[in-house]
Amino acid sequence: MKSIYFDNAATTPVKKEVFDEIKPYFMDFYGNPSSIYDIAKESKKAIDKARKQVADAIGALPEEIYFTAGGSESDNWAIKGTADALEKKGRHIITTKIEHHAVLHTCEFLEKHGYEITYLPVDEFGLVSVQDVKSAIRPDTILISVMFANNEIGTIEPIAKIGKIAKENGIYFHTDAVQAIGHVNIDVNEMNIDMLSMSGHKLGAPKGVGALYIRKGIKISNLIHGGAQEKNKRAGTENVPAIVGLGKAVEIAVSEMEEANKKITKLRDRLIEGITSNISNCRLNGHPQKRLPGNANISFEFIEGESMLLLLNMKGICASSGSACTSGSLDPSHVLLAIGLPHEKAHGSLRITLSKDNTQEEVDYLLKELPPIVERLRQMSPLYEEYIKDKEAV
Repeated sequence: MKSIYFDNAATTPVKKEVFDEIKPYFMDFYGNPSSIYDIAKESKKAIDKARKQVADAIGALPEEIYFTAGGSESDNWAIKGTADALEKKGRHIITTKIEHHAVLHTCEFLEKHGYEITYLPVDEFGLVSVQDVKSAIRPDTILISVMFANNEIGTIEPIAKIGKIAKENGIYFHTDAVQAIGHVNIDVNEMNIDMLSMSGHKLGAPKGVGALYIRKGIKISNLIHGGAQEKNKRAGTENVPAIVGLGKAVEIAVSEMEEANKKITKLRDRLIEGITSNISNCRLNGHPQKRLPGNANISFEFIEGESMLLLLNMKGICASSGSACTSGSLDPSHVLLAIGLPHEKAHGSLRITLSKDNTQEEVDYLLKELPPIVERLRQMSPLYEEYIKDKEAV
């Protein structure tokens, strides 16, 4: 049976070049980076190299990069660390309704501890209004956290404009760039980003490693306490192989980005056009232009997204109905609800996320298999039957 992977926003396979790079750090250079003997120095040297690779990718300084266990930890650290460090200055945070749950649930946690959170709405395309951000600022606002690009619908937010507003008002600005890194040009200085979260497994590095960029001079409290690793900011013996993998993967992704984006965008547009022109009662979710090159999120009326995924899987096609972090939930996507979709339409969403390894043949295979799957599910739907009756009665 065919096996086609269209769920790159959920995770990606480790790139061969990355795997080759990290192998020696499992058995040959296994020393603890905090020790002083030679094999330990090799580990320390490898971490320093990865730190520079990550910093170079976003226009930062190596000393502004702190390695973590992933995007969720980075988001938690940026938000909780700011809240704790600036508690006396204020207890108000601004974010959006479509953030990843690593941000939303962290904000909900802080609300239970006396902080006030403003959750800004987005428009029908998932874009937050820059004016809404500006209007939400209060004298006690200490942090603005807006994701760079949405993990479900792919919309790219006006990060540079929000960063400018934050800087003008003396407020820390954090962005979750887990989906954007390696796919969108990022310069933390030009965009006035104070903190930026990233994760390795979204771009060909192992799972369980990420990083938080913290601009020099930004004061946030530690999230994890213990040893003096990561310049006394993040305790725990470093996961050297994974960190090496993150550095290499980021370097590759940025170097290949322009060429890869051209190919991926062409495939994405072919996919979107093929689906929307051949299947009735469906719509593209997210901004038609300001979106990640590999993201196509489409809602189909009268059917359930989970049923589509099961039938696609039987054809060897891996896709998603939303964020992998909530795939076990029966609730509709909070992102789709936030852009105005009613519950029944939000339930029928399909997220297809491409990589440069996908081919036109794979896209065409999906375009061949999807229409009969949608038709089959609609034939079993009482809602569709009622829709057809009403249509014939007109």
